Amino acid sequence: MSDLTLAGPTLAEIQEARARVAKVARVTPMESSRFLAEVLGSPVHLKCENLQRTGSYKIRGAYNRLTQLSEDERSHGVVAASAGNHAQGVAFAARELGIPATIFMPVGVALPKLQATREYGADVVLSGHSVEQALRAAQEFADTTGAVFIPPFDHPDVIAGQGTVGLEILEQVPDVDTVIVPIGGGGLISGIASALAQTAAVTGKRVRVIGVQAVNAAPYAVSMKRGVRTDIEAQPTIADGIAVAKPGVLNFEIVRDTVDEVVTVGDDDTARAILVMLERAKLVVEAAGAVGVAAVLTEQVRDLGTTVIVLSGGNIDPLMMERVIGRGLSAAERYLKMRIGLPDRPGQLARVSEILADVNANVVEVLHTRHGRGLQISEVELELSVETRGPGHVDEVLQRLRDAGYAPDVDF
Repeated sequence: MSDLTLAGPTLAEIQEARARVAKVARVTPMESSRFLAEVLGSPVHLKCENLQRTGSYKIRGAYNRLTQLSEDERSHGVVAASAGNHAQGVAFAARELGIPATIFMPVGVALPKLQATREYGADVVLSGHSVEQALRAAQEFADTTGAVFIPPFDHPDVIAGQGTVGLEILEQVPDVDTVIVPIGGGGLISGIASALAQTAAVTGKRVRVIGVQAVNAAPYAVSMKRGVRTDIEAQPTIADGIAVAKPGVLNFEIVRDTVDEVVTVGDDDTARAILVMLERAKLVVEAAGAVGVAAVLTEQVRDLGTTVIVLSGGNIDPLMMERVIGRGLSAAERYLKMRIGLPDRPGQLARVSEILADVNANVVEVLHTRHGRGLQISEVELELSVETRGPGHVDEVLQRLRDAGYAPDVDF
């Protein structure tokens, strides 16, 4: 196995990147999860890149790439395009190295990400309404000014920097059998998988690697099945940090040779995973960083042995978090929305409230209206948002209402 040859950075180059990256990036914690271990049936550890400086692993690849620039290149500055984590990683790395940085971000980017990028010292330019449009503007800026374009994933130096996560995993969990990694363009998973595969060629201990994409933006899932790099039409997803339409060229070549499987998860499952991380692990994880947890919760992956899930980032907009928590509660059937038609006479709301109190369901919100669609003039509609303890409790609540003569229309 020692003659393994892969595209992209060598193991020595990843190890050299680690020495550089260590100047700015933390060795992030590895936390065990009893809850996920019970779901999976084997030990589970969480690699907490959500606790990394700038809130994600991106600082590793960005800093490693910038350290490789010549003095002449540094004098012209760097430029990048991103809606979040890559922007912050490049801005931070450029500040540390004294390099002028210009970051193109789409109009409408989340305010916390915009502010953080500016606070790291970058000149932020809002351009276009998508990351693709911002990327085109950044490339044009590079062509006209001589600034060095820093790609988010498709470059050997970037891949080597992200591969340092793999080296840390091997040191922190020596008996690891499987690593689960989110995939966007493929920078993180190609770096980790390359580091693991090349180390295995020396030690003989092979580690399985599973990638996870959002179902609405999963070009790697398609590409791996076809065996060729395939573009797709990405749809909206809460996991915007990994929402890409095509794999990176070099990244796909590495992933094709080193990754065992790519699975997909939906937004509801990802929202539930964020909620699980908040409640069970006390960790704030963005949607893109939680897809690996979602894959375990939905049993997309099985028989993995000792498992490490990479939590790739924690930069979630507070407003988005509020929405995601509500979605996660609904996905776990702990938040029940229902509409009930009632006769328009006194005491009906009190009667329904009494039934819910008797079964220990907590009413969060109530809307009482005479203007619902299809209501008779003698009817009203009660719209209720109720907090429950899970599927069994939901069934109990609904059955008690039905036993009392009501016909709740449920919207989870």
